[in-house]
Amino acid sequence: MRAILQRVSRASVSVDGQVVGAIDGPGLLVLAGATHTDTPADAGVLAEKMWRLRILDGEKSCADVNAPLLVVSQFTLYADTRRGRRPSWSAAAPGDVSEPLLESLVEQLRGLGATVETGIFGAMMEVSLVNDGPFTISLDTADFAKPRRG
Repeated sequence: MRAILQRVSRASVSVDGQVVGAIDGPGLLVLAGATHTDTPADAGVLAEKMWRLRILDGEKSCADVNAPLLVVSQFTLYADTRRGRRPSWSAAAPGDVSEPLLESLVEQLRGLGATVETGIFGAMMEVSLVNDGPFTISLDTADFAKPRRG
């Protein structure tokens, strides 16, 4: 699974002009996507990493200050732009695979004690945020198993 974490002072997601999820920070806006080989275990690893990563002000984690998260599904994180001018989406898991994985991510975050808001899977969403920093980090569970260098 992949996620883009943006440290925010506030963020919201709207569908058809109606706010469906919003947080007041400090907190994280999480854009998350899944690929074909991801499992609920990957969702758990990603949830744990996001919840405990010390990226808020004062090197605090969401867990330290009970900061909220706004999780928005985004299959475009798996865009392949190596060839031509039109991205390929073949690495992104189809909706029937990715939707349960994103639901698992949210449920596992909640199981850790997180306050989580979400968008609506598959909907055309408008995301608004005030980036705090700005501070943006990308995570990929495929990288977590690799040994650290140096």
